[in-house]
Amino acid sequence: MGLLDRFEQRLDRLVNGAFARAFKAEVQPVEIASALQREIDDRAAVVSRGRTVVPNVFKVDLSPHDFDRLSVYASTLTAELAVMVGEYAEEQRYTFLGGTDVSLDLDEDLDTGLFRVYSEAKAEISTAAQPRPAQGNPDKGAGQPRLVADDTAHPLSRAVTRLGRGTDVDIRIDDPGVSRHHAEILLGREVVLRDLDSTNGTYVDGVQVGETVLHDGAVVQLGDTRLTFRAG
Repeated sequence: MGLLDRFEQRLDRLVNGAFARAFKAEVQPVEIASALQREIDDRAAVVSRGRTVVPNVFKVDLSPHDFDRLSVYASTLTAELAVMVGEYAEEQRYTFLGGTDVSLDLDEDLDTGLFRVYSEAKAEISTAAQPRPAQGNPDKGAGQPRLVADDTAHPLSRAVTRLGRGTDVDIRIDDPGVSRHHAEILLGREVVLRDLDSTNGTYVDGVQVGETVLHDGAVVQLGDTRLTFRAG
């Protein structure tokens, strides 16, 4: 099964088939996903042997009609598009300068069924792998979902937050038992934790999971590191 097929299945499952029913003549989510793949390939830049940098920030302009219909599912759709972008880049051995981000925007001049994709390779202002934590104050950012470990809070502000030991993740965990790309958290109607085929697995409340919805107070374990999820 290809990436686009998996993308459609995940999206359809998350919104209970709404896309299959609602988008027949208008812009299809899978069309946007395919366009993002082409954009990545077209703008891939070889910077050194074995290292090809591609865009990681994408803006999709939609017609008023398509924007109104897709924006209802914007958080779920953009989260899944960001996951698909990451999976495609990993398959092609591409490199991101920072975390992936996909947004939907309105363009009054576009006709129904048409859309445009803009992209850029954007490095994080600070270190992408180590977002600035709330040292000594686990309740900082209490109005939003967050992971708390050792009195340090990591707010979950992205549609997709990747965790791991690599230098290109959003929350870096310095633990030899953690894979470079170990797991990711998706913000949508629910907060979903997904294992990324890690070597040692991802656990929630002591049970190994592939993908699960996080509840407030859930203890997420990667390697020997434990983080408590707070819903905000």
